Amino acid sequence: MILVIFMLAFIDQFYERNFRSKNMKTILFPTDFSAAAKHAVEYGYNLAKQIKANIVLCNAVIVPAEVPQAGLAIWSTDEYGKLMDDSASELRAIKSGLERMDDSSGFKPSIMLMNRSGTVTEVVNGVAGAQNIDLVVIGPHSNGGISGFVLGNHARKLIDSSIKPLIVVPAQAPVAPVKKIAFATDFKYPEEDLEYVYDLIPLARELNAEVLLTHVYNENSQSPEFQVWVKQFIAQLSEKANYHQIYYRLVKNSHAENGLDWLCEHEKVGMLAMVHRKHNFLNFLLNGSYTQKMAGRMSIPLLVFPSKQYAY
Repeated sequence: MILVIFMLAFIDQFYERNFRSKNMKTILFPTDFSAAAKHAVEYGYNLAKQIKANIVLCNAVIVPAEVPQAGLAIWSTDEYGKLMDDSASELRAIKSGLERMDDSSGFKPSIMLMNRSGTVTEVVNGVAGAQNIDLVVIGPHSNGGISGFVLGNHARKLIDSSIKPLIVVPAQAPVAPVKKIAFATDFKYPEEDLEYVYDLIPLARELNAEVLLTHVYNENSQSPEFQVWVKQFIAQLSEKANYHQIYYRLVKNSHAENGLDWLCEHEKVGMLAMVHRKHNFLNFLLNGSYTQKMAGRMSIPLLVFPSKQYAY
């Protein structure tokens, strides 16, 4: 009961101190011009229309001479210029394609084009900081033959290093409105989780989507006190955030990955959200042997919040 009282009081204090209405304004789309990246851009463009956000479409031009394995290769000014010109041409083609595709009425995102020399993570974080980006949308960037979720090196590195919330869009993700977002948590850091739930609510509000707080547990991990606390936590959260489409779903499974897999498949979840910490399930998903197995079945985007308090 002491835990219940403490956490409910904390919600009151946290809300007064930190919560404010937030609206997404600008979405960054890094692209390597692959089919997966182009699908992510199409998905993200549809998302931008729904939440009335503008777009920065960006390509990181990786010059071979800047890559350690390139040895002593030296690129001339003309060769470097051609790389940048080709990148700009590809970006213009994607922009034109999006504008031709959008024959709907209503809000149409403006599209800014940018290309920069450097590694993907350097360029993405540099642009994200300079352009006041709210959200980054990427494809899996997988070079293998397996239809992947977060298999590519670029996607893994961006998840590890991104300074902004990031959505990874698998190739199977339908370009359709999101009606339910599952926020997966183990409640080890409820104070920080609360911060990210508040960050998620403006997006959910724009989409008119349910927020489903999800906890995968085994039969030995849930006390009656914990269950009472969770119910009151959700009630207080909904009231303070003035958003009443917030629900809670316990999933009983001895393996977190299997529980989340089941949830996404059976609860009609349109997007899965997690906080990326050094020692949580998302880190395991990115690096563990289960990744490729789960990747082949996942067909919904993953929204990743970079942890602040428990950073690397």
